[in-house]
Amino acid sequence: MTLPAPDPAFHWSHEPWGPALRCDGLATAAQHLFTSRQLQLRVNETGWAAATASLGAAPERVMRVKQVHGNVVRVLKRGEVTPASSGERPDGDAIVSNEPGLVLAVMVADCVPILLADRKGGAAAAVHAGWRGTSARVAPAAVERLTTEFGTRPDDVIAAIGPSIGPDDYEVGESLVDAFKNAGHSPQDLAQWFVRRASRLLLDLWLANRDQLVAAGVSPDRIFTSRLSTRAHTEVFDSFRAEGEGAGRMAALIQVPHQVES
Repeated sequence: MTLPAPDPAFHWSHEPWGPALRCDGLATAAQHLFTSRQLQLRVNETGWAAATASLGAAPERVMRVKQVHGNVVRVLKRGEVTPASSGERPDGDAIVSNEPGLVLAVMVADCVPILLADRKGGAAAAVHAGWRGTSARVAPAAVERLTTEFGTRPDDVIAAIGPSIGPDDYEVGESLVDAFKNAGHSPQDLAQWFVRRASRLLLDLWLANRDQLVAAGVSPDRIFTSRLSTRAHTEVFDSFRAEGEGAGRMAALIQVPHQVES
C-alpha cells in the first residue's frame, strides 16, 4: 500500500498494527499519533492497547469522552485521575489534562481531530471537531480551558490538525451556512470557509479550525495541518461519507507531557 504524502510537517511511522501519522512540530512537546484504518477501534477495544503501546503507555491510562458534537471540554487535573476513572466516558468533545503520562484520545471518521500541547507548562488536549463542534468553537474552548485551569499561555500551544474530510471533498447544504452565521461567525470568515464550485458548496474545516485557533491566541507558525482527506484516501482512513454507518473509527492520541521549566 502506498501511503499518501502529508504536509511536510508530518510523517508516517510504521507500527506493529499498521501506519500511524505523527506531527514533527507537536513531537517536540508531546508523544502522540493519529491512527489509520488498519487499527480496528470501533468494535475491538483491544486495539487501544496496541495504540497506547505505540506511545509507551498502558491502555488503562487512556481517557476518552462520549462525543456529542458540541463544545463541552472535560478537565482532568493532576492527582485527580484514578484507575477507576479510566472507564468513565462523560459527554464532551474535548478533554484537557496536566496529569503527566495520561493519554487523551478522541475518535473520528471524517470529523477533525486536533491535538494540543503546552510546550512549557506540561498540559495537553485532544479535540473532536465536526462541523457542529467547529461552529461551536470547540478548539478555542479547549485552549481557553488550558489557560484557565493550568495557566497555559496560548502562544505556547502547539496544535496538530490530523486527517479528516478535506475542503475538496466536503460538500454541504446551505443550512450549514445559516448554522455558522447563527453561531456568530463573521461574513468574512464564512466567505473563507465556504466555497462554491459550480453547483457544489464546500466547507473547509481545516481552515476554519486553524483560523479559530489563531483567534484564540495560538501562533500561526505553531499550527500544523496534515492536509490528508479521509474521504479521498479510503484505503488508509475510515470515512463516514464514503462508508456510511458501517464506517470504522480512527483515533487521535496525545500523552500529557511533564512540565518543561522555562
